[in-house]
Amino acid sequence: MAGSIFGNIFRVSTFGESHGKAVGVIVDGCPAGISLNEDDVQIYLNRRKPGQSDYSTPRKEADEVEILSGIFEGKTTGTPIAMVVHNTSQRSKDYSDIASYYRPGHADYTFDEKYGFRDYRGGGRSSGRETIARVAAGAVAAKVLKELNIFVNAYTKAIDNVEIDTYNPEEIFKNELFMPDAKAVEKARKVLDERRAKGDSAGGVVECRVNGLMPGVGEPVFDKLDAELAKAIVSIGAVKAFEIGDGINAAKSSGFDNNDFFSMKDGKVSKETNHSGGTLGGISDGSEVLIRAYFKPTPSIFKEQKTVNKSGEDIFVKIKGRHDPIIVPRAVVVVEAMTAITILDLLLRNMSSNIENIKKVYSYECK
Repeated sequence: MAGSIFGNIFRVSTFGESHGKAVGVIVDGCPAGISLNEDDVQIYLNRRKPGQSDYSTPRKEADEVEILSGIFEGKTTGTPIAMVVHNTSQRSKDYSDIASYYRPGHADYTFDEKYGFRDYRGGGRSSGRETIARVAAGAVAAKVLKELNIFVNAYTKAIDNVEIDTYNPEEIFKNELFMPDAKAVEKARKVLDERRAKGDSAGGVVECRVNGLMPGVGEPVFDKLDAELAKAIVSIGAVKAFEIGDGINAAKSSGFDNNDFFSMKDGKVSKETNHSGGTLGGISDGSEVLIRAYFKPTPSIFKEQKTVNKSGEDIFVKIKGRHDPIIVPRAVVVVEAMTAITILDLLLRNMSSNIENIKKVYSYECK
């Protein structure tokens, strides 16, 4: 299967299926000398772990990470970092009926058309469980970024039609929905309870902020910072749209209102507003990078739905198994991870953008 590798210098290769023995990742290109252990990665994995609230799948998985290589005496060695998480709570029998039909909203039909067969146990590679590998790699990227005083922070901006009115970072980890607005949490819970009672699901929006990123990161043509972030975020299953800065609202604005005016602040060029979301011409401008990911409702719902079986017959089905009534809360850390991976890879690529940078690395002095 192609397409399981992401990045150029900081490269991430994921493997495994939702009902296989394990899922894992190999991270190549991580600089040596970074302090890293399994606890550093586990903190991130715990944020996406199933079974932690009424609004996530009841599937119980410890999701304990094991680092197999790339670490010596608590520091990265510069060699590939291999990490694995073993699956311990598979109930494949819940999915046996799925082999004979195509679930609405899932990749069953497209996998069959592409490969001629599919792993129907929970979706195989198209399962949300694949994101474990992304989160593990993102934890490594975040450790490297921290050394540069660059911080990535994601949270739930909206669930269904409930959107946050305030942004209080301290509130994010005080609730199971990872929303920075306590009042919005209560409203969102009511919406989710109503959907779940009807055997239905809900979608929502994850917003992510990158602070501390210096200007000059990103390539000006195909590998723009915003373009690379868009690819990274839209590669997450269930993401249907991506925005940066004002996003679609920029199309409703005027040039005067949408432009970010420059001014001098503390002896440096700065922007008075941030409609662009931290990029200009595909290159970071030194202000906060602000992106949003729009997630569709969980496709595995318990209401009766119309579909087609492999014999070409129209049928009605009720899906069994253990499923999230909403993907968004557990996807927050996935968005954060993919953002961190993308930023770090572009940072490493940027080091060779001009000769002065190369001279700094190799202490070269012109004679």
